[in-house]
Amino acid sequence: MRLIIYVGAGGLSAVITFVLATVIARLGMKYRLYPAIRERDVHKRPTPRLGGIAMFLGIITAFGVASQLPQFHLIFAKPGPIFAILGSALMIVLLGVADDIWDLDWVTKLAGQIIAAGLLAWQGVQLTSLPIVGGVVVLSSYTGLIITVFAIVLVMNAINFIDGLDGLVAGVAIIANGAFFIYTYILVTRIAAAEYFNLALLISAVLIGACIGFLPLNWHPAKLFMGDAGALLVGLLMATSAISVTGQVDLAALQFSKQLIPAFIPILLPLAILLIPLLDFGLAIFRRLRAGKSPFSADRKHLHHRLLDMGHSDVHAVLIFYSWTAVVSIGCLLFMYFDAIWGVLFVIVGLIVCTAFTLAPLSRRKAVEATVQLSRPDDEDALAQLDPLDEAAYGATPTETPTKETS
Repeated sequence: MRLIIYVGAGGLSAVITFVLATVIARLGMKYRLYPAIRERDVHKRPTPRLGGIAMFLGIITAFGVASQLPQFHLIFAKPGPIFAILGSALMIVLLGVADDIWDLDWVTKLAGQIIAAGLLAWQGVQLTSLPIVGGVVVLSSYTGLIITVFAIVLVMNAINFIDGLDGLVAGVAIIANGAFFIYTYILVTRIAAAEYFNLALLISAVLIGACIGFLPLNWHPAKLFMGDAGALLVGLLMATSAISVTGQVDLAALQFSKQLIPAFIPILLPLAILLIPLLDFGLAIFRRLRAGKSPFSADRKHLHHRLLDMGHSDVHAVLIFYSWTAVVSIGCLLFMYFDAIWGVLFVIVGLIVCTAFTLAPLSRRKAVEATVQLSRPDDEDALAQLDPLDEAAYGATPTETPTKETS
């Protein structure tokens, strides 16, 4: 019954998001509510970027309905954190829409993100302690505020940075939040059986629903983008749900399994599910600072761009991101029920498989290059492969053989 209520909240968020996203996509095309295609963009046709509005309204609706259910009475008994979450979400969506329309400078965007994160921390949605080996470090209010704001801004930008391919952010968020939902549900059933209905689970459920409802319109070829409004919203709520549960973990109560690594799971899982976005974010910041540019300046060197340059199609690149996220997230969850060795083996095997699929286009390219190098210079069929090497990386074969011009 408990899970059904969460599924219902997520399902309502999904339905509302899907309906509104469909309307926004049609209105966006009818009234040309889309920006010009930029040089770094992957898509080839103008596409509206206002999907974040539909996701926000779907989430707001789900929260409104949940507030009327007796099971969530304790959550909404203290309205301060709820209003802070929804208010911060509204600020981020407005900031993202403004950026999608007017292309705001990075200082303005960063300032808005800090204010939104500060509102959450001010209303008590902040880290008060951190679980470590041998106990818990209790944070002062000032330290907790700084770490919370930094973490939220970091996650928002990490998610926003990978929003470059159709369906990428929505799918990664579904997988990552699904793993976090399972972890949090197991956690509360073990250490706080009276708190089956808590804020972290509700946030994860409605966010998963919003992403599921949005994904059909965002799958390649996308009819609607979530834009900065949607990507920043996803990052904000992912960080908020993790903060809502991580700081309240009692490590002594986590000893329900001899094989569990209780000191690391509360910190490791939120980092693991964000591994790919955080990696892309870190590489981008390093790359831009080394070039003497602003860390928030745009370029076409993100991980998803590099996958495309290697020869992957849009869909293949997105599925590779899904695979990496799933392997790391599921691997962390395995530590909760099985010996650590099984979790390690799953992660190692999964990473090997993901690496093989990631590097597959390079192997095909090298095979074509080797064939060409071993061919006779006068072999026109072989020489015809010289130009379309990029096509070979995509798995395509040339359909025409160029003919020599005669003078």
